Order: sequence, then structure tokens, then C-alpha cells
Amino acid sequence: MSSEFTLDAQARTDLGKGASRRLRRLDNKVLGIVYGGKKKPTPITLATNEVVKITQNEAFFTSLVDLSIDGKSESVVVKDLQRHPAKDTVMHMDFLRVSAKTKITMHVPLHFINEDTCSGVKVDGGTISHAMNDIEVICLPKNLPEFIEVDMAEINAGENVHISDLTLPKGVESVALNHGADHDLLISAVNIARGGSDEDEDAAAPEAEAGESEE
Repeated sequence: MSSEFTLDAQARTDLGKGASRRLRRLDNKVLGIVYGGKKKPTPITLATNEVVKITQNEAFFTSLVDLSIDGKSESVVVKDLQRHPAKDTVMHMDFLRVSAKTKITMHVPLHFINEDTCSGVKVDGGTISHAMNDIEVICLPKNLPEFIEVDMAEINAGENVHISDLTLPKGVESVALNHGADHDLLISAVNIARGGSDEDEDAAAPEAEAGESEE
């Protein structure tokens, strides 16, 4: 189970664009909303300094969060975060209420390991490329992983890693694979070095020698 974070919020009753601008600029607040479950969506505000601090931890985005709204706690996960296009400051956050018995769908980051010792790079001189940085999973809140590892150690040049090659934690399923084998998306690849292999050069050598002898 992912580590749990705590965040304080206040219910927001002053709605509208004008109020939103005032809360962001004058009161230094981040706006948000909490939805899901049997309760109505609740607009909230959060202290900007707390949001900046907590969002620096990658695990926050794939963990259960104890969100206290005016002193009343709710168990939630982060479903969306909007940043200012120029300043990169957090503008708005969406939180989903969760139940221990109900599965949730989340995007979980991929951590690529052993790239420096990858066979396709060290032996074959290939280069690693990433097609995806996260995958969508479905699981109970208690099984939500902070990240999923992609081990590149034994991947040779010209080989690919797909979702089906990943080792998912117990109780965690890939949303894509649940749609069928044709959704087994590419995760990463070790590209063959340009210029071909030594075998190609050896094969070309006899032809060159034959051409020289005819002269």
C-alpha cells in the first residue's frame, strides 16, 4: 500500500471567475474540487505553500491522501492537476473520494532501472528510447503502487519491452491489457546503432576483395 499524505483544505462557497482570481492572487490559494462516492462534488481551496511542498514528492500522485476539509477527513487520490502554462504554478487540483472496497483507475509512473548496464547498450552499442512514462492500472486503493519498475538489464539491441513484459504488483492490473492482446502497448526499445553490425561489415569485405582482384 502506498504511503499516506495529509493535506488541509477549506470548503469554497465563493464561486465564479472573479472569486477564483481573488483567491489565487490575493489569498495565495490553489483551487480544487473533491468528487466521487455518494457525496456531491465539493469545491475547495488549499494553501499554495502546502501544495508546492507536497507536489514535489512523486509518491503523492499515486498515494492515498488524508484530505481534511474544515476539519473533516476524507480519503482521496489525486486525479488531475492543472498548472499555469507559463509560470508552472499549480492552478487547480481534482481529488477523487475512494473506498477501501472499490477499485480505482490511476496512472502510475514507470521507473526504468539498469539502463547503464543494459545488454543492448553495453554489448551492442544500441540506444534506449522510451515510448511511455506511465501506465494506467486498476486496483483497490490498498494495492496502489507508487511506481512500476521496468528492468532494462537483459534487453538486447533490436528488442522491445511491452506492457505484458512488466511485473505488476499483486492485485494490480493493466487497463490496456484488459481490453485485449492488441492493446499490448510498447513501453521501451533498444535501438540498433547506426552503421550496422560487425557481421554486416564482415559480409561486405569479401565482395570488396573480389572487386579488387578483378582489376
